[in-house]
Amino acid sequence: MPRLTPQVVALADLLAEHSAPAAPELVRAEEGGAVRCLACAHRCRVLPGRDGVCRVRFNRAGTLRVPHGYVAGLAVDPIEKKPFFHAYPGRETLSFGMLGCDLHCSYCQNWITSQALRDARAISAPHFVTPEELVRLAQRYRCPALTSTYNEPLITSEWAVEIFRLGRAAGLAGAYVSNGHATPEVLEYLRPYVSLYKVDLKSLNPDTYRRLGGGLEHVLATIRRLKELDYWIELVTLLVPGLNDSDDELQRMAAFIAGVSPDIPWHVTAFHPDYKLADPPATPAETLLRAHAIGRRAGLRFVYAGNLPGRVGELENTLCPACGTLLIERRGFEVRQNRLCAGRCPDCATAVPGVWEN
Repeated sequence: MPRLTPQVVALADLLAEHSAPAAPELVRAEEGGAVRCLACAHRCRVLPGRDGVCRVRFNRAGTLRVPHGYVAGLAVDPIEKKPFFHAYPGRETLSFGMLGCDLHCSYCQNWITSQALRDARAISAPHFVTPEELVRLAQRYRCPALTSTYNEPLITSEWAVEIFRLGRAAGLAGAYVSNGHATPEVLEYLRPYVSLYKVDLKSLNPDTYRRLGGGLEHVLATIRRLKELDYWIELVTLLVPGLNDSDDELQRMAAFIAGVSPDIPWHVTAFHPDYKLADPPATPAETLLRAHAIGRRAGLRFVYAGNLPGRVGELENTLCPACGTLLIERRGFEVRQNRLCAGRCPDCATAVPGVWEN
């Protein structure tokens, strides 16, 4: 366990003051005052006075306490940035996040929030808000969705559900941007309030996931279960040179996704040196083009090359899977043209899977 600096201790104490009991669906009492947390696939057995792997869910006198009542990140983002390409194209979402994560990826691009309480450099100040304030903000900016992101939302699911419950009553969709290291219990708990779910599929190598602090089998099970529960799913793979960008691994990832559903959008995106992983070079556009071709050969109908706008040709666009006509034209996070008619191709009337507005 890393040495706790005074700043980290002060932050931990502050967050402990702003906590609430875990949802009954996400905790199980065990002998000796211990509790079993069911929010992520670690399923931590937490003793009194201790916390779980995430460092933000903790046992106080036999009660599992969880984050509540604050955000550490808040922004109005293009929904394409999440990225969701088949949900509310061209619209914005109110994005909020808390602190902590159940993984410890060396190349995390949100490490300032995700690694708080684990890395002394990653302290982000919480800002205390109410669910009502967040829903009003989303309405003020005419957002059709609220998105829990920036840290790992699974470990702060009770707070997200409190917000999404109010949002749903106001006609707003709930969205998760997650590592997918979930349990069946938390996916059932979220389903009435979350309709869009993005999963980072980081690798198809179990050893890679072990180094990141998780288990590949749990992420694959999550993706299958999300499909069974009828969430709208989009998957993202950040391609890191030398880590997960070989033809063999990309082929196995694409085959797995196609086996769940060829309609799941797969975003292959470019790595840039960040946090503790400074050695590999930034991912070249050629790698994204190669991954796109592998995904299409595997039978995936929607593969997107992301975050290198202008360098990947037309591979940010959505085409009709039947006739190939251009449906949604994008450059980066900007939607330049949307030709969908109530979710159908205007030329051949083929239905395109997604969450569309009329």
